[in-house]
Amino acid sequence: MKISTRNVLSGKIISIVSGPVSTEVTLEIAPGVEIVSSITTHSAKSLGLKEGAQAYGLIKASSVMIGIDD
Repeated sequence: MKISTRNVLSGKIISIVSGPVSTEVTLEIAPGVEIVSSITTHSAKSLGLKEGAQAYGLIKASSVMIGIDD
C-alpha cells in the first residue's frame, strides 16, 4: 500500500455499527486508545471489514484545532 497520508495508525477493529448509509468503525490503536471513523456502508462491505481484524486509520486533515478549558 502506497499512500501520501503521513498519519497512518495500525490497529484492530473492535466495533462495527452498520446503518443503511453509513457505518461507524472503531479501531483500537493501543491498549485503551480508540479512534472512530464514519464511512459509507458500501465501503465497509467492499473492504470486508470484520471485528477483530487488523486495519489502518488514515488521517489527512488540512488543520488540527487545539482547545483548552477556561
